[in-house]
Amino acid sequence: MKMKKDISRRSFLKLFGAGTVATAATLAGCKKPDKAEQQAANEYKDQVEPPVGKMTYRVNPTTKDKVSLLGYGMMRLPKKADNDEEFDQEMINRQVDYAIEHGLNYFDTSPVYCQGQSEHCTGIALHRRKRSEYYVATKLSNFNPDYHSREKAIEMYHNSMKELQVDYIDYYLLHGVGGDMSDFEKRYLDNGIMDYLLEERKAGRIRNLGFSFHGQKDVFDEILALHDKYHWDFVQIELNYLDWDFANEINSRNVDASYLYSELQKRGIPSVIMEPLLGGRLANLPQFLVSDLKRRDPQRSTASWAFRYAGTPEGVLTVLSGMTYMEHLKDNLLSYCPLVPLKAQEQRYLDTDVAHKIVGLENIPCNDCQYCMPCPYGIDIPAIFVHYNKCKNEGSLPYTIGDAEYRKHRRQYLISLDRVVPRDRQPDHCIQCGQCEPHCPQNIRIPRELHKIDEFIESLKRHPDGIEQA
Repeated sequence: MKMKKDISRRSFLKLFGAGTVATAATLAGCKKPDKAEQQAANEYKDQVEPPVGKMTYRVNPTTKDKVSLLGYGMMRLPKKADNDEEFDQEMINRQVDYAIEHGLNYFDTSPVYCQGQSEHCTGIALHRRKRSEYYVATKLSNFNPDYHSREKAIEMYHNSMKELQVDYIDYYLLHGVGGDMSDFEKRYLDNGIMDYLLEERKAGRIRNLGFSFHGQKDVFDEILALHDKYHWDFVQIELNYLDWDFANEINSRNVDASYLYSELQKRGIPSVIMEPLLGGRLANLPQFLVSDLKRRDPQRSTASWAFRYAGTPEGVLTVLSGMTYMEHLKDNLLSYCPLVPLKAQEQRYLDTDVAHKIVGLENIPCNDCQYCMPCPYGIDIPAIFVHYNKCKNEGSLPYTIGDAEYRKHRRQYLISLDRVVPRDRQPDHCIQCGQCEPHCPQNIRIPRELHKIDEFIESLKRHPDGIEQA
């Protein structure tokens, strides 16, 4: 029996390269798993169990909280199979229970996640547990100018407590700062809300106060300089082996994680990490990179390399992952139960060699964070970008006249796009209104990219024998 299980696990790793890739590959639609692949995936889900009592913890220097290195990002919650508009509370409860039983104790949410339902679903799941079993993090997500006033911001803060069914919040964040200092001042300083939150921290209703950062280096520096005044307890930053030194190359308006982390370390401020997989991109690498990782360690998933990279720095308090499926949760728990830190040469291999090769692919830097959604015209923006990137990474984008594989790849791309994104939600419905673009933390010029993909799709439809490569 053991031999059969070992063969099944090796077969799965050979076929998919990662515990998270199986589901992601199916969702992306570029390749439908055959019967053998699906059986291998099912066996993997059934047989691989993370150990109990082995979670790696980090200690918050301010409150002495013992925080699990893996944090649960409640922004990609599972939906019911027969109704993709309704979240599956029963499954959310099961996954939260499983996470806590395996030592995970940090849950991160926001009033705007999951179309405004994340806090409510998270509150239901956590309220069933002892309050001492978990730390809950949420945010003042007052992006909308309608919520810039003191009254509206305070209303949002208290509503978070109501939805989460708690009388104090362990980790409270000013959400998504960094785009512009005047925006920070409007949202938090001019209205006096910062002083209010400081009083709430003093009263114990906020145990740790920090901010999540997306944006410009000079704004980060200016907000961090307020540490002497506000005493930030933690800061949430994007850190992964692609963003460590290449964030600015991917997007000139992003800041390298190496800089963000080092500046926090200078001040003794713990880092909470978001996007360790860049919205799944680092779990769905091109096959030549997956093969290289497998040669180095056949038993580890592709995703686990990214999680170990994000968790290795000692100044990291917890690493957040938006885990929609139980197999995602299990695989990530395996990475941190316990953490086997990367050696220096392994870190450099990832953030230099692998990252350089990924940057050369010139993908659309979408993290599938859903901040751009919902589109007022119904376009599924993240699904379009994820599908395009995946096909490009696999080398299955149909390009150039005379390519022997063009007809096959053309048919595959168009069919898989229709499978993943309904026709009425595809890029040809974009009217370039631009409402999505200000909400993108990666600063993607969304309408422009949608227009480029739409032109690409139309070229495929018009030219069954080949198109010129852009």
